[in-house]
Amino acid sequence: MPALNNQSTYTIDDIFALPDGERAELIDGVMYDMAPPSGEHQRISISLSTQLYNHIQKNKGNCQVYYAPYAVFLNDDDYNYVEPDIAVICDKKKLDDEGCHGAPDFIIEIVSPSSRKMDYMIKMIKYQKSGVREYWIVDPLKQNVRTYDFMENETADYSFGEDIPVAIYPGFSISIHE
Repeated sequence: MPALNNQSTYTIDDIFALPDGERAELIDGVMYDMAPPSGEHQRISISLSTQLYNHIQKNKGNCQVYYAPYAVFLNDDDYNYVEPDIAVICDKKKLDDEGCHGAPDFIIEIVSPSSRKMDYMIKMIKYQKSGVREYWIVDPLKQNVRTYDFMENETADYSFGEDIPVAIYPGFSISIHE
């Protein structure tokens, strides 16, 4: 996910001006190109999205599950736009036809070779500062999941196949099978 360095500061207008089929994210005015997801990435995304959606529906919850590409305008500015792999949003006032305006409650990013630095460093810090309550980094290469519970300031690591507790839903856990 290399930064595009043709210009010093980009805005959301630059994201919307990209040619059809091109995707990028914008963090603090720096635009990062997005590669298409692999088949494994898609399988993991579908599994996690489905487990979250089913839990919310079963418990008649108010939150919504969205998966990429879905626009998230993290801050009230023109310099931050992301498309998390999975976002759970509980405040319906943040939602409109354009996307989510403000921090989702829960974000999951699935690491690809080109997004490693973005997911583990840049996005982790940005999500925490923006008010995301929980953030997971799913790493198919390492077959592990790093969880960040920003509400309790806790971090944990899990292997695929383990039950991974979802902090925003006490008593609920998810497993990623190989």
